[in-house]
Parts: sequence; structure tokens; C-alpha cells
Amino acid sequence: MSATIYIRIYNEPKGSRFDLIKLLRYLKKHWLESIFGPLFKFLEACFELTVPVIMADMIDIGIKNADKEYVLRSGAIVVGLGLLGFVCALTAQFFAAKASMAFGTALRNDLYKHISSFSATELDRFGTSTLITRLGADVIQTQSGVNLVLRLLLRSPFIVVGAVAASFMIDVKLSLIFLVAVIILSLTVWLIMSRLLPLYKKTRKNLDRITVKTRENLTGARVVRSFSAGETERSEFNTAAEDLYSSQIISGKISALLNPLSFSVINLSAAVLMWFGALSVDSSAITQGQIIALLNYMTQILIALLALANLVVMITKSTASASRINEIFDEQPSVVEGEKELCSVENICFENVSYKYPGASAYAVDGLSFSIKKGMTVGIVGGTGSGKSTLVSLLLRQVDASEGKVLFNGQPISEYTFASLHSAVAAVPQKPALFSGTVRQNLLWRNENASDEELFAALDIAQASDFIAGDLDRPVAKAGSNLSGGQRQRLTIARALVGPSDVLVLDDSASALDYATDAKLRKAIASLPDNKTVIIVSQRIFAVKKADVILVLDEGKIVGSGTHDSLMRTCPVYAEICASQTQEAQNEK
Repeated sequence: MSATIYIRIYNEPKGSRFDLIKLLRYLKKHWLESIFGPLFKFLEACFELTVPVIMADMIDIGIKNADKEYVLRSGAIVVGLGLLGFVCALTAQFFAAKASMAFGTALRNDLYKHISSFSATELDRFGTSTLITRLGADVIQTQSGVNLVLRLLLRSPFIVVGAVAASFMIDVKLSLIFLVAVIILSLTVWLIMSRLLPLYKKTRKNLDRITVKTRENLTGARVVRSFSAGETERSEFNTAAEDLYSSQIISGKISALLNPLSFSVINLSAAVLMWFGALSVDSSAITQGQIIALLNYMTQILIALLALANLVVMITKSTASASRINEIFDEQPSVVEGEKELCSVENICFENVSYKYPGASAYAVDGLSFSIKKGMTVGIVGGTGSGKSTLVSLLLRQVDASEGKVLFNGQPISEYTFASLHSAVAAVPQKPALFSGTVRQNLLWRNENASDEELFAALDIAQASDFIAGDLDRPVAKAGSNLSGGQRQRLTIARALVGPSDVLVLDDSASALDYATDAKLRKAIASLPDNKTVIIVSQRIFAVKKADVILVLDEGKIVGSGTHDSLMRTCPVYAEICASQTQEAQNEK
């Protein structure tokens, strides 16, 4: 799995500048907030651009003529504009935050829904860790980018253009200094951003590596300790952390150049403006108030360009995250839901079914053909890698056959809805999967309306009543970590037995049970109603010995089919497995 994940991390497609735009469809239901946010920021910018003109008149008229009333009146107007701008800024922030939060929620829900539609093939292709990162950190990064866009995309360019235009209205020659400063600042921002974009993408990839290593080490902590591999794993984690640190330090150093370079350009421009402005005032070409207005506009341009630079940085980060999110959306599930309802399962038929995993050179199962009638008990045995789990995946439609057909009641399994299929077929996976909560909550997955009597009956059949001790509200930790392996398996078996089903599939689900408990479990399952089809996948011969039909798999093919006695006579592979297990049992005695 980890190899698959790393291949995916280092071969991601390059992001497009349109990736973020593609996701803006999630603002559709909040278009009003998306308009009001930039609109109020635009109003704030208008008020801000008006202030230097009023200040110039206050100096040139009020102060020059010692008109105290004019000064106070102009000052009141400036304060009023400031308050109005403050109110507009808060209002804009409110609408932008509301719209961006709604955007993030809708995007996260839709992304989770899309991931949930993936088959096992797509889930394995991406890997759990990178999916978690994209569903979490990448969505948050994109949401932050949308928030900043709604607040600054209209305001900052308008401030720059408005300030330059206002300066030209005051004095054309001095305004050329503004143009030169804006051009130099724009080039500075562009050069820095062009260096930062690939670094941000590299940082996201390194974050994926950290997530992968963290998940692997925490999930397999017992294995790491039992093999004394802690030092090796810590070294690999430290390497990944150092790579993330290095990419962040490099991008931090480059982005740190933005403010000093911008301030240097603006301060130098202000000094040049003061010099030539003083000469112009000396020659009475412009007034002192106009010089102050020009300096104010220069300051506004500085602040707006820095805000615009931050916006570009955020858009750059958000675009990198958006490209990773769009990659998930662009991946279509290979298993598509049908439209028919599966009311009952009368028979199951495999017609020359073959399946090859993506990227594999050989078929996992090849040319499987068999049929199962309602009420039969079917055993499936074979060595490791013989194709047993793949057969179960095809039966549960976790993957679709590469060749051939899987038929339920004579119809392709692909024609049925997932809900009706999973309602008719109860499955116990090879690896038990429990969820944090209580025993009751874990048992109610198939039938949330099941009574306590039904739950206790399922626990009795699964041989789980002894450790539950009548307490359905007993806590179950995450992944059932507070239970033993055998207890987890028995609880997953009980969960599959709650609620009606036509087919029960046990995928090597008793491997952690002792022989005595396993025997009791098989006896209890044998007592299930005669109309229930039971499919038992196991490596233990005694688990399938009394089945109506036993299918023997070897290298993805059926090499034997029949009862235990007939297979002992006609199938060398089955006889060999039986002999090896008999010898193993004798050695244990």
C-alpha cells in the first residue's frame, strides 16, 4: 500500500490556474454573500481614496487661511469616512467568511461523497493518507483562498488603479514616479511568486509523506516495536520531516523578501517624490496639500500591493491544493451502481470470470465458473494468494470482473443497486472493522431498528455473549483496540447476523478463534434457517469440511469442486492441504 501511495505522491499532475476556478461552483448557493463581500470592500476603497483629497483641501484652504471651522468640518468628514470604511470592512469580512465557510462545507461534503463512491481499486490507487490530507488540509487551504479572494480581489487592484489615476489628476509629471514604482513592484511580486509556486506544490507532497509515515507507524506501532524497528522508522520519519522543513524554509525565505523589497521600492519612490515635489512647491507648480495627498496615495499603493501580494501567495497555495482536489473529482469510480432492486437471492453464478488488478501482469482469478443455489453451504479453500479474497470482492461487487459475468438470479450483478445488494448479502470481512462507540452501535449497522433480543441472538450465534456479558452498552474503542483479535472477529460476525439476509459470506473471519470456539461457531451457523446461503472462505479444511460444495482455488483457478470425500480422491491440491493441516495438528498434540 505504501509503495502505491508514494508513487501517487511523486507523480501528481501539474496544477492549472483554472483549478481553483473550477471549484467556485460551490459558491453558487451563496452568490449573494459572494457579491456583497467584494461590494462592501469596494465601498471601503472608495472612502479610502477620497480621504487624501479632503486632506489636501484641509491644508491648502483651511490651514493656509487659518479657517478653523473648515479644518474641523474637513476633519469630521475624514473621521466619518473612516468609520464608514470600518463598518464596510467588517460587513465585507462577515459576508466573505460566511460564503467561504459555506464553500468549504459544500466542497468537503461533496468530496467525501465522491470518495465514498470509489471502489477498492480507486482507494488503493490513491491511498488512505493522501485522501485524508486532501479532504482535510487541502480543503481548508482552498477555503482560505476563497475567503481572501472575496475580500481583496476587487479592493486591492481598485486602490492601486484609483490612487495612480488620482495622482495623475494632481500632477502628471510626478505621477510618472507612481507608474515606475508600480511596474517595479509588480515585477518583484511576479518574480517571487513564480519561484514560490513549485515550492508550495513540493511542500504539499512532503506533507503527504509525513501523513503516510505517521499513519503507518501509529497503526503498526505493535509491529514496529516487536521487530525493534523503531529507530529505522524514526529515521525515515525524520527524513520526511526534514524534507518538509527544508521546502518550508526555502519558500519562507523567498516570501520573506517580498515585504523588504516592496518597502524599499516604495520608500525610495517616496523620497524621489518628496525631492521633486519640494521643487514643484518651490516653483508653485503644486501646493503643499497636493504633495501630502500624493504621499498618501503612495502609501495606499504600498499597502494595496502588499495585500495583493499576499492574495497572490494565498491563491498560489490554494491553486496547488485545488489541483489535488480536482484530481480526486476527475477520478471516476470503476464500479457504478445499477438501478434494479435485488429482493432475494435465488442463485449466484460465475460465468468464466477473470479479474486483473490495475498494473498487474497476471490475473488474480482466471476463468472462474460455478453456480450456487439458495440454501447451499459452499466452502472456498486455497493457499495464500490463490484468489479467495478476490473472489469475495467480486461477489460483494467491491470490484467488477475484467472478463466474464457475475450473475444474481440470472442478471448481471452490475444491474442492482448497492443498497439492495448489501441488504441481501451479509459479509464478514477478513480483517475485522469496528468503530468507536458501543457494542450496540456496532451491531446496528445492518438493521438500526433491531431489538435487544435480536442483538443477543446474533451474539449467541457468533459466540460473543461470554465477553459481552449482557452489556450492549459496553464501550468499543477506535478500531476495537480494547478487544482481542478473536473478540473483534466475533463481533463482526454478530453484526452480519443482525437483520435479514439471503446470503452470509464469511471471509476467513474465524482465523483468530481457538479450535473449540470455532467448532461452536460452525455448529451455530449450521443451525441457521435452511433457506440461507452460506459461503465460507477459509484456509482451514475443518471449517468447510461439511459444506455441500467445496471449491478449491490454486493460482486464481478452480482446480477442484465437490464434497470433502470426493475431493480427497480427485483433487491433489485439496488432499495436500488436508494432509499438511492434519500433520500440523498432530505435531501440535
